[in-house]
Formats: sequence, C-alpha cells, structure tokens
Amino acid sequence: MTIRRIRGAAVAAAVVTGIAACSAPGGGADGGKTDSVVIGVASEPDTLSPLLGYGKDGNSKIFDGLLARDANLKLTPALAKTLPEVADNGLTYTYNLRDGVKFSDGEPLTSTDVVFTYKTILDEKTNNTSRSELDAIKDVRADGDDKVVFTLKYPYAPFAGRTVLPIVPEHVAGKQDPNTGSFNTKPIGTGPYVLAGWSKGEKLTFKANPDYWGGAPKVEKFTMAIVEDDDVRATRLRSGDLDGAILPPNLAATFKNDADRKTYDAKSYDFRTVTLPTTNKVTGDRAIRQALDAAVDRQAMVDKILNGAGRPAYGPLPVDDPWYAKGIERSQDLTEAKSVLDKAGWKAAAGGIRARNGQRASFTLLYPSGDKVRQDHALAYASDAKKAGIEVKVESATWEVIEPRMKNDAVLAGFGSIGDPDFGLYTLLHSSLAGNGFNNMGRYDNPAVDKALDTGRRSQDEATRKTAYDTLQRELVKDPGYTFLTHIDHVYVLADRWQGLTTQLEPHEHGFASGPWWNIEDWQPKK
Repeated sequence: MTIRRIRGAAVAAAVVTGIAACSAPGGGADGGKTDSVVIGVASEPDTLSPLLGYGKDGNSKIFDGLLARDANLKLTPALAKTLPEVADNGLTYTYNLRDGVKFSDGEPLTSTDVVFTYKTILDEKTNNTSRSELDAIKDVRADGDDKVVFTLKYPYAPFAGRTVLPIVPEHVAGKQDPNTGSFNTKPIGTGPYVLAGWSKGEKLTFKANPDYWGGAPKVEKFTMAIVEDDDVRATRLRSGDLDGAILPPNLAATFKNDADRKTYDAKSYDFRTVTLPTTNKVTGDRAIRQALDAAVDRQAMVDKILNGAGRPAYGPLPVDDPWYAKGIERSQDLTEAKSVLDKAGWKAAAGGIRARNGQRASFTLLYPSGDKVRQDHALAYASDAKKAGIEVKVESATWEVIEPRMKNDAVLAGFGSIGDPDFGLYTLLHSSLAGNGFNNMGRYDNPAVDKALDTGRRSQDEATRKTAYDTLQRELVKDPGYTFLTHIDHVYVLADRWQGLTTQLEPHEHGFASGPWWNIEDWQPKK
C-alpha cells in the first residue's frame, strides 16, 4: 500500500502504466494524432526495476507478471498460460509459462527468469521495502524451462494476486547489483512498451514493442510529462501542451463543457490520512489521537475539498468494501473531543490551545508541495483540531524534506491497495514494519492489531479472516494511529481521440499504473 508521492520502488510500480513517448513536454501534444499521447502526471519513480518494487501491483507497461488484472480486477493469465494449479491444501502453486514470449532484447522468457526475480526480491540484500508482501513464500523453483513451482510456508489465501509482480530477465539483471545497477533506469521487459528515454524531473518516454506477445499496440509512443503542480498541469492541458492529465476534482470540473476532451472518474481505495507518530510528545498520546478523530469533519472535506468526488474515511477500507466493518461510521463530535482531552489532563491554556505539564498540545503537519488536495485537507484538519484546543501547524515541503522528518512530524499521507485487505493493511499498521521506509510511518504498535493482521494473512477461512479485519478496524477506532479523512475518487481528463478507454477500481498509486491508460496497449483510434 505505500503512501508516497508515487515515488520510490513501490510507487514506481505505478509509473509506466501510463502513456508514451511522444512530443517533449513544452512542445505541445502531437497535433491530434492517435498514434502518440502525452500525459501529465504529478511525480516520477525513483527506479523502474521490479526488483526494487516497481510495478509490484501490476499494470507496468514495460513488464508483465505471471498474472494480470482485467477491468474488473479479476485475475487473468499473462506470462502464465492459465491461472495457477493449487495443491497441498494451498501450499503449492504451479504456473505454466506461455509459449514464445521474448524480452524486448529478443531473448526468450524461461522459468529461470521467474525464479531469479522472486529470489532476488526475497534476498535481504535487495533494497525492496515491499519484501514483507511475499513473506508466505518458502521456495520458488523451476521445473524445466516452462514451469514454475512456488512452495508456501503457510496457506496464504490471496497469493495468486501477488503474482502480478513483473518478471525481469536474469541474463541482464543477474549481472548487476540490484540496488545500483543500470537496470534501474534502463529496464528490459516483456511488456507492450519499451523505455525510449528518461529525463529526470521532466518526462519518461516509451515506444511500442512491435514484437509484444499480445500484439503490437496501436498507440506507438507515449510520454509521461512530470508536472508536480496541479494548477500548472491543468493549464498545460487546456493549452494543448498535454493530451491528458490526472487532476483534482475541482480542476477537472473546469473541463466539463469541453467538447474535445472527456472526463473519466474512477472509484478508489485511495485515502487521505494524517500520520500521528508515536515518538512525538503530543501525537504519541492516545487521548490526543482520539480527540483528533472526534474533532474532524470528514463529510465537509468530501463536500468542500473533493466537490463530492469521494467518501468519508472511517478507517483504511472504504465503506462499500466487502471487508469494511459496519457501524464504525462517526460524525464530528467536538463535545466528545473536548471531554477526552479534559479527562486526560489536557487543559485550556493561553490562546485556547491546551497544555499538560507544561507541554502545549501543538504539532507540525507536513504535506507535499504542489498537492492542492492534500493542502486543503491539511488546512481543514488544522481548523477542526483548533476547535478542540489542539494546534496543528501546517507546513509544505518536498518529499526529500518530509522523509527524514516523518518519524516525529505528522504527514498528510495517502495509501490504499486493491485486491485483498492484507495487501494494504499489513504494511500500514504492523509493528514489525514501524519506520521501514514509508511502511507504518506513524510507528503504530498495537498487539491486538498485529494479531488480527497475522490471522488475516495466515488463515484461508474467509469467516476467520473477516472477523480478524473487523476486529482490526474497530481497534483503530479505539486506538487511532492515524486520523483517516477521506477516500478520494480519481479524476482524469483526456483528449477524445481514442476508443477502448475504461477505468479500474484503483489503489493509491494512480496516474501512472492506473487511469484510463491502464490498458493503453488496447486503445484504438476513433474512426
């Protein structure tokens, strides 16, 4: 699940899902052509190597996994001929590889490439912060050139969903240090596109792979223009410099009556939340966290910040998710917030801000520069907190500045994963991952939550898993390590020149791996 600015390994996963190499940002979109696309996105990855987390949730245009997800998120065969054969009470998964698949350098895909990919990621020397997601794997081995067998330590119900992870060529990546090798910026895969160029901070360009096993894409090239500022992205889209972009709902609404552009809405698991570090003298106090949870007006944020394009977040799972714990909905309750603080000894002091034993109820909340949606959430959160007597000092910064400070300072963060509750909740909340990169940023430590996470991960019985995740969500209400604010809809605006465009139910990492271009290789020009 990862929170990121869509940065870094896991985030990178998202990146190449997008579009292709075409005109340079600043030079205008490609004159209405249907064989090239320029898309504006907010950030770029740190790496394009799946060994470090890129593409781990699927939809990487450079690579393929053993499986993929269709428009409805149903698992479908990709590099594997069929879905896996499951045996030994869920402890063995066997995949038979598709015939005739080649990497973009012309070398054939074999089972040894699959084994190399997974074993390298599982190697502790590899700097992959998502390694815990593959914890269930005991062994992976090749059975001839076209068969791969996974043996698990314990039955892991959603394991097949983990095998959307992209496969890399051993004959290239195996000759390099996975952490520092050139493969991180010059990848070779089996996917529908190949990387044509990468100008850091400016753009990533891609061209179609004419030998792609799924058929050569009609969109021959696409460019992902890196435009961090939401307003600038909207301006460049309006000027024709971009063919499409991801935009906040309020900016997307300004294109509503544009006959040449189409707006695409996508429901998501993506939520905005405030991390509340346990190491901070103020946010580390449970009473402060409980008071903040009661003080926040989630519905007002949906209405005013998201223009209705979202839902209140009462926890990490959206209210319409089948794993959501019914009955945890809660409205703003300033009376309750003040009562909790009073009982905990946080008394009103100078300027209306509470204090206890000389410590003011005050802390800093960071949000990434240029992200207007997070800025607005942060300011609204600070306003609500002040009504309960808690001072939240809002500050913008780059992720390079935020990252070393997030141990002690709160962050307006984003998370959310699709496929199974284990995919997002374990890395968000398990104490074993406290402070592990962007995993468990608030260093949350709750034994009851850890137990529920472990039960949910290791049980194959759906009723047992449902009880575990229900317990977890209710425990988060009693002991909130985060203030969950909203689940947001993702909104995209795109020139109306192609057909075959759809959206999926999306994770947090969007704009790259998600969006209407998740299946760009299947687009067709309009007649």
